[in-house]
Amino acid sequence: MPQGDASFTEENAGRKGRFPERGQPVITGINRVGLWSLYIKEVRRFLKVQTQTIWAPAVTTLLFLVIFTVALGRTDREILGVNFATFVAPGLIVMGMMQNAFANSSFSLLSGKIQGTIIDLLMPPLSVGELMGGIVAAAITRAIMVGGAVALAMAFYPGVDLSLAHPWAVAWFGLMGAAMLAILGLLASIWAEKFDHNAAVTNFVIAPLSLLSGTFYVIDNLAPAFQAVSRVNPFFYVISGFRFGFLGESDIGDTNEAVISSALGLGLFNLVLAYLVYRVLKSGWKIRS
Repeated sequence: MPQGDASFTEENAGRKGRFPERGQPVITGINRVGLWSLYIKEVRRFLKVQTQTIWAPAVTTLLFLVIFTVALGRTDREILGVNFATFVAPGLIVMGMMQNAFANSSFSLLSGKIQGTIIDLLMPPLSVGELMGGIVAAAITRAIMVGGAVALAMAFYPGVDLSLAHPWAVAWFGLMGAAMLAILGLLASIWAEKFDHNAAVTNFVIAPLSLLSGTFYVIDNLAPAFQAVSRVNPFFYVISGFRFGFLGESDIGDTNEAVISSALGLGLFNLVLAYLVYRVLKSGWKIRS
């Protein structure tokens, strides 16, 4: 054996006690540094253009309130015991949260696939769960910021009362709605191959489900067939439960137990949805060639 090879072997033997065997994972458990880095990267990405990602949705949502209040709320009629502006405000807040959670997570992987930088997300020592968790957590963060901006704008609108009747319902349904759309957005970014595909999901799936979920009306005013359709729409439970947190009244059911059951059902739905998206992401479908 040449002298150089012998010294190389001896050097490796000396390092054997300090370094793990080839193929043995060095990071065990959760890669907290990597997860936090991915989360901060995603948050900084949308904060760099916060005028577009945070404040513009607040203005757009406030315009919805102005238009519908002027068009439908001029009379003194009440819905669920409050005026129309107070009734519709919580639904608009959580609708803005959900739509922006979807927009944030649906852009993450799709932009990498289009720009050819997807390797920057796949190469770091992050597990599938950590990759998914970082993207979803950043989307929920954006949703919370948008919700705060929308609520701040609506608090100064005449006739709107944002007093909290059940803070737990506001927190739970707001987080569950944002998480649901963040997970769906991640699935859309896995499936989409160009921005047109992502826009199609937004325009033909997310927007109709949001607008036809009881944001501007109570489903008791609908025909029985359309009430049944509304009750299979998960967006309906998010918006009605979130509104229950402000008003103490909801069209989910006549009792608080119905709202609690809806809260638990929504949490279970998100767990199942997260598991399905996790399996799709782990399979590498449309991501790894």
